[in-house]
Amino acid sequence: MSYQLTSAILGLFTAGIILWLIRRDHLHSRHAFWWLLVAFTIMLLGIFPTIIDWLAVRLGVNYPPTLLFILGMGMILVKVINIDLHQSSLERKVRRLAQRLAILEGEKYEEEKNGD
Repeated sequence: MSYQLTSAILGLFTAGIILWLIRRDHLHSRHAFWWLLVAFTIMLLGIFPTIIDWLAVRLGVNYPPTLLFILGMGMILVKVINIDLHQSSLERKVRRLAQRLAILEGEKYEEEKNGD
């Protein structure tokens, strides 16, 4: 089996797993976009491996496989920043909810105290 066919099958398999995870509600569609992009890229580069050579020549990279690592690291960096932004948003929401809960519990305590 050639590496082209292996890469194409790997891309299709990855896309299938991502779609299955979305369908089972294990992965939010917002996060799945990145993984589907990775699966599509793997499949595309598997079917047309000369794309990376062409792109490397256009960008002035002497050794085309280096470009794959650079692009992969760039995608990982973008994904990590995206995760950090999402986590920061969730932490902010949890903190606000805890503050609102504390206010409501304080108001309830005051009502019970005044009601007695």
